[in-house]
Amino acid sequence: MKKKQKFKMIYVYIAIVVILFGFIFVLNNNEKVNALYDKPVSELNPATRELLDDPNYQNIILPAELDKMVADKEDFFVYLFASDCPHCKNTTPQLMPLVDELGIDLPQFNLREFPTYFNKYNVEYTPTLAYFKDGVQVAELEGGLAPEGTTEGYSLDDFRAFFNKYSGAETK
Repeated sequence: MKKKQKFKMIYVYIAIVVILFGFIFVLNNNEKVNALYDKPVSELNPATRELLDDPNYQNIILPAELDKMVADKEDFFVYLFASDCPHCKNTTPQLMPLVDELGIDLPQFNLREFPTYFNKYNVEYTPTLAYFKDGVQVAELEGGLAPEGTTEGYSLDDFRAFFNKYSGAETK
């Protein structure tokens, strides 16, 4: 009778150890993956984490999507920004309503999360609004809105003219 109890106790101990390891595994792998960036929140730049719930930064495009659009020789606009860029933080909340007004789809690419794309697309300053024709970048507005009281940068009318010119909405 004692032999059976020892075997039962061994199975109980083994079961407890398996359950504990399973519990630890689940806890370690249960970090929330962010839907916009398709990676765990802890792996994102702190400045990016601050923007996750900002309605102005919800049309995020990932490298694979951007590369596919280029490879497929599509015509498209893309907004290249850095989540820690003060000029981007000033420009984006004013640019997104204009995009909505014009009915333009403007994917946003966060260079802070994918820094190799600074060189890939020769981006010197953020934000950069780029237009691709047949998968080739043909035009850009590099830099954001001019801060109030300065002449460095662009106006909303400059952005509007850029969108109109390359979306075909400009009257001939």
